[in-house]
Amino acid sequence: MRQGLLTWPPYGSTIRAVDLEDLFPSKPDDPLVALAKQDLDPMSIEELQARIELLKAEIDRVETHMKRAQDHRSVAEQLFKRESGEKPEPAP
Repeated sequence: MRQGLLTWPPYGSTIRAVDLEDLFPSKPDDPLVALAKQDLDPMSIEELQARIELLKAEIDRVETHMKRAQDHRSVAEQLFKRESGEKPEPAP
């Protein structure tokens, strides 16, 4: 029997489960992946505290960037509403 693109198990199935990692592979050089895999055992308490402070600073940086992006998007949406003739909503 000839195997088609999609055949059922009794006929030599070509139907396979899909791994999301295959569809959307993480970036191999992603620093967050490397950070999460790093062994913390050899680090001293002081090194761990310094790491936490650096991570908190990075979180603040990302949150600031997100806020700027959200503000920029809101301004752009208001601008396009005016150009399309819609009555703009008051800014928060």
